Amino acid sequence: MRFSLAIALSCTVFFSYAAGAAELTVLSGGAIRPGLTEAAKTYEAKSGNKVIITFNTTPQIRKRMAGGERFDVVIAPPDAIDTFARAGQVTADRVTVGRVGSGVAVRPGAPVPSIATADDLKREILAAQSVVFNRASSGQYIEGLLKKWGIWDQIEPKTTRYPRGEDVMEHLLKGKGHEIGLGPITEIVAYRHEGLVFVGPLPEGAQRLTAYVATPTTAGPNRALAKAFTDYLVSPEGKSLFVAAGVN
Repeated sequence: MRFSLAIALSCTVFFSYAAGAAELTVLSGGAIRPGLTEAAKTYEAKSGNKVIITFNTTPQIRKRMAGGERFDVVIAPPDAIDTFARAGQVTADRVTVGRVGSGVAVRPGAPVPSIATADDLKREILAAQSVVFNRASSGQYIEGLLKKWGIWDQIEPKTTRYPRGEDVMEHLLKGKGHEIGLGPITEIVAYRHEGLVFVGPLPEGAQRLTAYVATPTTAGPNRALAKAFTDYLVSPEGKSLFVAAGVN
């Protein structure tokens, strides 16, 4: 009888998923793309719901939320989520899906810089012919770091900036000369299969981990399912997919 009851319950769960299948829309920072993409695929297979993800930089996410665009879930750094909370745009059900650090990358065959210490990294950036990074939150941090070190005026003329991290990686793969790229570790690792060289994370004294927080929005039409999705992201299975993608 217990066995029959278990089967009945399983069928009930299965058909409730099928009958209640829905589309969840997610607006997320791009730095967690590899982990979130895998987690969404697994969630879809388990729930029967479709997850549609839009990846943007944090400034773009702020702009879209301010413009009144509707998503079920938003995933962004804590300061952005705090802004949305003050505006009544997100619920209090927030979870931290992980943290992403920045790293250094070079094209295949390029000289590999020494970045063991912050002084080493500073010296390598000064010696580079070109420095490439994004205009997203991670790139804004890099710019601030170079200003803090007092070398921004020397570095700015030889910088190339892109709105998206993917564009940075594509540029590096096609680059030339003594060029150094900086960006989220997750984005660098995602391009290793194309030959991009991940030199390593920024050293102590230069590194900053950016947290990414997921929360249902108040304007989304599927708030209950949105919470179920964000809960899945921090479940043991969901977390393992993020960790495997470099989101810790």
